Amino acid sequence: MFSLDIVLTSFVSFVITFMAIPVIIEIADKKRLYDIPDERKIHTRLIASLGGVGIFGGFLLACLLSIDGAVNPEFQSFFAAALIIFFLGLKDDLMILSPYKKFVGQIIAAAIIIHMGGLRIFEMHGFLGFDKISDTLSLTLTYMTIVVVMNSFNLIDGVDGLAASLGTVAMLIFGIYFFSVGLQAYAILSFTMAGSLIAFLIFNHHPAKIFMGDSGSLMIGLVSSILVIKFINVADAKSSVFPLTAVVALGFSILFVPLLDTLRVFAIRIMNGRSPFSPDRNHIHHLLLDRGLNHTRVVIACVIINLFFVALAYILQPIGPNYSLLLMLSLAFSGVGLLYYQKLKMSRLQVSKGVAGVGELKKTSKLVTIKTEANTTVASKN
Repeated sequence: MFSLDIVLTSFVSFVITFMAIPVIIEIADKKRLYDIPDERKIHTRLIASLGGVGIFGGFLLACLLSIDGAVNPEFQSFFAAALIIFFLGLKDDLMILSPYKKFVGQIIAAAIIIHMGGLRIFEMHGFLGFDKISDTLSLTLTYMTIVVVMNSFNLIDGVDGLAASLGTVAMLIFGIYFFSVGLQAYAILSFTMAGSLIAFLIFNHHPAKIFMGDSGSLMIGLVSSILVIKFINVADAKSSVFPLTAVVALGFSILFVPLLDTLRVFAIRIMNGRSPFSPDRNHIHHLLLDRGLNHTRVVIACVIINLFFVALAYILQPIGPNYSLLLMLSLAFSGVGLLYYQKLKMSRLQVSKGVAGVGELKKTSKLVTIKTEANTTVASKN
């Protein structure tokens, strides 16, 4: 049974965010603070992108009420890093920052977590044959984990409700685990963010009344990175009430959809000689939209996929982290490959219909495409 602190803190974060979002929408309308559609974005309506303000406000205030800094001194550093990421994302939502400046801000936040908060990946738990690792490799892996996880939620925020839904799933899984092993502060951190995200989803489901913006998506990524590193460090401890094995694979599975999608898209862009931060339509939500799924079904599909891989990683623990991850990645890339194949097949079918006659060519004109996209409101910044 959950403790009263967790229940109250989650409720407080939910209420604060739920009450803040309508006010933020009203202020954005009055001040014309919109995410304006352009050639990079698919949504066509003027929609406020300051939902991260409400998420952060509810999350931070509720955490400060319940987490004892004297007992958990590392959280002072976590909240300092969160403030940096919040204002970094907020400035990008209002003025647009260059990828370089955003990256520098993320490195500064990661440095605070690592060097002041003392949170690092100290061993690989058998992944790729490594257990204990050197300080240099430890620091490198931890920096990479924090930055990649942060950006993964930023880049997956392309469909109404998607980033918030995947973030909620991750927070609930982490929260349940940390509560079960007696890490109360980390459980509160998880459930507090979940409470804020659930409140935000009330206004962000399709058709969205507000977007979370970078101030929201980067914040989900930051909290997720802290939780997954802590999970990897403690999950297989013999003294744990609920010890797990293959913890690297399990940690990856909890963030499976945003992490794998980001790594896959980055790899495609780099192989094509482009910046990994340049926009395209290769994300999993784009592939699912192209298959005819609406926003709600894309979100449901991604959540189910993520939960499936969590369950699979848990079941595959006896075979170890290497074979677990290999099997999961094989299944995932097979599924993505099937989506690409079907997309290519549909494109060839449209071309063959188009050359059959003038009437068919009109059906695939740009005018029809624009008309179709007008019914789609996707908060895509990537």
